Amino acid sequence: MELKTLSKDNADWVARHLVAAALFVDDDPETANQHALSAARRAGRVGVVRETAAITAYRLGDFATALRELRTYRRISGRNDQLPMMVDCERGLGRPERALELGRSVERSALETPVQVELAIAMSGARLDLGNPTAALGELEIPQLDPSTAYTWSPALYSAYAATLEELGRQDEADEWWARVDRAVAALAEIADENAWETVDVVEETLEVEEHGDAGVDGADDRGADGGSADELGDTADAVDDEPVVDDEPALDDLDDDTSAADEPGEIDDDNPRDIDGSAAG
Repeated sequence: MELKTLSKDNADWVARHLVAAALFVDDDPETANQHALSAARRAGRVGVVRETAAITAYRLGDFATALRELRTYRRISGRNDQLPMMVDCERGLGRPERALELGRSVERSALETPVQVELAIAMSGARLDLGNPTAALGELEIPQLDPSTAYTWSPALYSAYAATLEELGRQDEADEWWARVDRAVAALAEIADENAWETVDVVEETLEVEEHGDAGVDGADDRGADGGSADELGDTADAVDDEPVVDDEPALDDLDDDTSAADEPGEIDDDNPRDIDGSAAG
């Protein structure tokens, strides 16, 4: 729905790169990140685009860029569903105190249940970073820590709880929770098998790559099936377009506090778009 704020041709172009980013993020986060940045050059004021840029940067371990993009995503969308990742980015930057402060800035009850669980795990990790496993265990003792019912978030929550018990030297209890992790995983896998009859068709498409040639950016135009070359989504550099930002949306405020430096690696400057290699895009 968010891409409907873009022109039809631009929305299609951006959507293709978002799909490519999703396909590559687990196995090739570098390529996924390049696709996300390519989409952001054309739709830098669309929330899902900035969210994708953040996630791919996070998977690369570029926590500073991920945090900047997540802040922009939150400002655009008004959502706090990526708060746990923001907390984890602060941890990755070596700032556990700020991570805890950030995690406490939103009322837990206002978050959806899976987000509450993810936040509890991130907050627990920050407590461990500060050398306080007792407080870390307390962060995980939430209503969702229920060994009688397995939800999609249960294995991760049980695992964090077991690991923290080990930090406290309570190995017997930890072993019980590790066993619960195995049972939860098995139960969820069984449910997945029962639903295996539900199938979807996967359609492979090529991604149109626009080449500017000698005319430069000013001479570039949209090419259809007969006008430009198309590479497979699996290609790394060639699959990422170097078109300038197409300004389909209203202006956005500059990034906040100490994360507004547009020249840092990975940052997307909506008013001065750049190619991935750092050269000016337009």
